[in-house]
Amino acid sequence: MSVLMGISIFPVDKGESLSSFVARAVETIQKSNYPYIVTPMETVVETESIEEALRLAEECFKALEVDCNRIIVNIKIDYRKGKSGRIKGKVESVQKKINQPLNTV
Repeated sequence: MSVLMGISIFPVDKGESLSSFVARAVETIQKSNYPYIVTPMETVVETESIEEALRLAEECFKALEVDCNRIIVNIKIDYRKGKSGRIKGKVESVQKKINQPLNTV
């Protein structure tokens, strides 16, 4: 089983530049040892269960709650039975279909 969670989390009471707060959430995800990828708009992480994904989202929230009075959290969940390694496999599948690597920075 595989759960892909796209999470975007940031405070709205800390000004214009929020990367230090986003970095806290990414550090939380990094410490979890789940596979993940950071994109400009969200971080995608792969867990084995919905419970693990939601627990991780809560840990990210708690990392910001310490000194943030207002926090926005957007979560997308993609659940699929019988599959794993989808964080990498989904990208590779598209690359094969267009016969070239995807445009990356």
